[in-house]
Amino acid sequence: MTSTIDRTAPRELAAELPARLSLTPKTTLAGQLDGAWWPRSRDLEDELPALAAALDEPWGRITRVTVNPTRWRVIPHTIPMAGRVMHVGWFTEQDPDKLILLSHTVGRWDLLVIPPETEPAAAARLMAAAAIPGSVLTAGVLMANEAAIGRGVRDARRREATWESEGGACMSPFGNLSQPASGWR
Repeated sequence: MTSTIDRTAPRELAAELPARLSLTPKTTLAGQLDGAWWPRSRDLEDELPALAAALDEPWGRITRVTVNPTRWRVIPHTIPMAGRVMHVGWFTEQDPDKLILLSHTVGRWDLLVIPPETEPAAAARLMAAAAIPGSVLTAGVLMANEAAIGRGVRDARRREATWESEGGACMSPFGNLSQPASGWR
């Protein structure tokens, strides 16, 4: 039996989907981040073209990207895009939750990178927080805060499940009121 694996399908699909992106509004307030990006996978070659295309209009042509290698499986040196090449570099000193974008004509932007496996509610909170003008919170702090919020939500769900499995609101704190207590007649 012969099977064929089409490795171009995901890349073509990624190119058709818009980048999930939240940018800080134009303002005079400078913050730690210029917004957030929520990629669909950890494949930079698949994900960066859609991001660069989404940023061409508001920020100009992105020529270089830097990442921390701990969050990405493979880091290509260059990525061909619509008649041009985007250069990709990596630095272990860079915040692992941040992507730096560079343009020759406009400058530098720092984006929080939300892990692809993040739940939509958590991603929405992170995207909103990263786009606050003048925020002093770094990518690492935002991710740590979200991890704490996520733990709190999971703990609350676990407590609620325990409450429900033990009878929840159906149980009276005074015991079973359908039966007379000893001494009641």
